[in-house]
Amino acid sequence: MDALMANYGSDSDDDNEPATVAGGAPEPQEASVLLPPPPLDLLQPPNFVDYSTIAQGSRIRSFPHVEGNYALHVYIPVVIPFNARKQLTLVMRRAASLVPDLYAVDADYALSELCKDEQKLEKVLLGREFHVSLGRTVGIQVHQIDSLVAMLRQKFQSQQRRYWMEFNKWEHFVNDDSTRSFLSLEVTRTGLPEISKQIHMVDEVYRLHGLPEFYKNPRPHISLAWALGDVSSKLKQATKEIEKFENSIISSKNCNLRCNFSRIVCKVGKKVYDICKIGD
Repeated sequence: MDALMANYGSDSDDDNEPATVAGGAPEPQEASVLLPPPPLDLLQPPNFVDYSTIAQGSRIRSFPHVEGNYALHVYIPVVIPFNARKQLTLVMRRAASLVPDLYAVDADYALSELCKDEQKLEKVLLGREFHVSLGRTVGIQVHQIDSLVAMLRQKFQSQQRRYWMEFNKWEHFVNDDSTRSFLSLEVTRTGLPEISKQIHMVDEVYRLHGLPEFYKNPRPHISLAWALGDVSSKLKQATKEIEKFENSIISSKNCNLRCNFSRIVCKVGKKVYDICKIGD
């Protein structure tokens, strides 16, 4: 029995103790081989964009913040098709050279910095969701939210038809208080009647809630870049140069950006409500 105990040891023995050989000296262990650190490229995904290296602009509220109010925005989401992004990349590079102080809309990164890297330009600027506004961005109180969303849904419940939106004209816009200017693509032909009708429908709901209606002569558009203050003169000249440049790189006359209408959303604060959605 004593011999068996000597061979197996007790349950309290420390398994981490080094094994011993005759004479009591510890058995030498092999030195561990340290592998070199992996290349930095392996630590970043293929589509990694280092946002920390891009200069950012500062946001300015379009209306004063009031405690208990939420920003309301009704719009058509727009995603630029992949087959149009290559051409737009070239155009936005040209725009950045004409107006160096432009920033990517919503992302608020300097366009001139994004243009140094085609991957960053496409991902940060062109790969995001744009919007065609159907109503003014205004502040509403919390008790108005449910009523407003319900009325919008009721208005658009019969909106079951897709249509094409063609963004065929480069244009510049300035917000109401002249704190920002925008470089935009406007809808002037295909899709204009349908969008104008939808703006009128949103206006009716706004009116019932005591909210300001949209502009008298709406000009539906998506904004791609912005600049601080009123820089209309710069952007007006830039749009002319952009159109010339675009015509010089286009092989086909029918090459305007076209997107399919499929959805209207209402954003209140950070929450997004589907107002209508056309199935595939």
